[in-house]
Amino acid sequence: MTLERRQFLSLVAGMALSPIVAQRAMAQAYPTRPVRWIVGGTAGSPTDTYARLLGQWLSERLGQPFVIENRPGSGGNIGTAAVVRAPVDGYTLLLVSATNAISATLYEKLNFDFIRDIAPVAAIARVPLVLVANPKLPAKTVPELIAYAKANPGKVSMASAGKGTSPYVCAQLFKMMAGIDMVHVPYSSQPPALTDLIGGQVQVMFDGISSSIEHVKAGSLRPLATTVAMRWRELPDVPAMSEFLPGFEASAWFGVGAPRNTPVKIIELLNREINAGLADSKIKERLGDTVLTMSSADFGRLIVNDTEKWAKVIRAAGIKPD
Repeated sequence: MTLERRQFLSLVAGMALSPIVAQRAMAQAYPTRPVRWIVGGTAGSPTDTYARLLGQWLSERLGQPFVIENRPGSGGNIGTAAVVRAPVDGYTLLLVSATNAISATLYEKLNFDFIRDIAPVAAIARVPLVLVANPKLPAKTVPELIAYAKANPGKVSMASAGKGTSPYVCAQLFKMMAGIDMVHVPYSSQPPALTDLIGGQVQVMFDGISSSIEHVKAGSLRPLATTVAMRWRELPDVPAMSEFLPGFEASAWFGVGAPRNTPVKIIELLNREINAGLADSKIKERLGDTVLTMSSADFGRLIVNDTEKWAKVIRAAGIKPD
C-alpha cells in the first residue's frame, strides 16, 4: 500500500469517526449554554408546572439555565413541531405528556411522527384520574351510575376540558367498556369545567386527582372511582374502576423528550439528573405518590403503549379534534 493510499484511507476513517468524536466531546461538555425547554401548555398548566419544577433542579445541578418556553395550541403539536425541527444537540427539550400520545392519532395530518421524531429522555410523573360526580347525582357508585345512565339515556352530562385531553379519552374508554352514553359538555380548560361540576351545571367528570382531591375531602364532589389498576393510596376508600370494569386503567403522565438523534450521552445525563431530582425530598414532597422514575427506554415503551391504546379508543369512538 502506497503512502498516499494509507494517508487517504486514514483521512476517510477520520472523517467517518469525526461525528462520533464530536458528539462525545459535546456530551462531555454539556451544557455550556442555556437549554430551551418547550412546553405545549400555557403558564400555570400541569405541563408548565412540571417543567419549571425540574428545570430549576437541572439549572442548579448542571450550572446552566433551563429556560421554559410556552408554546400552547393544537393539542401540544405546535410545541412538538418546534422541537422536532430543532438541532440535535441537547439544547432544546420538550415537556411530553399523555396528550402527545393522544394527539398522534387525533390529528391525522401532522408533519411529524411523535414516536419516531421525539426521543424519550425521562419520565416525571404519572397522575391517576378520578371519576367525580356532583353530590346531587342520584348515583353514588359506579354500578349505580351505569344503571342510571342506561335507564336515562341522554340525561347524564359529562364535562371535559376538550377532546385531546386524557380525561376525555378516559371517559370514552369508560363509556365503551360500560356500554353507556353520556352527553359531552366541552370546556375551554379544566378549571371552569370543575367549577360547573361543583355548581351542578354538569353531573360527572374525569379529572386529575391532584386538582379534585381537596374538593372530594370537602364534600363538594363525590368520588366514584380512580382510574389506576389498584386503589390509590391517598383515597383508600375510593374503589378502582377495574373493580367494576376489569382491565380498566388510565392515567395522565408527564416526562421529557428531545429531538431524535440527540446524543445518547446527553440523554443518559439528563435521565440520571432528572431521576436524582425526583428522589430529592423537596421535589418528592411536591409530587407525592405521582413520581415516576424510569430509564429512557422504559419511558419510550410507556409512550408507545399509550399511543397504541388511545389510538384504538379514538378510532372506535370516531373522535375528531374540536
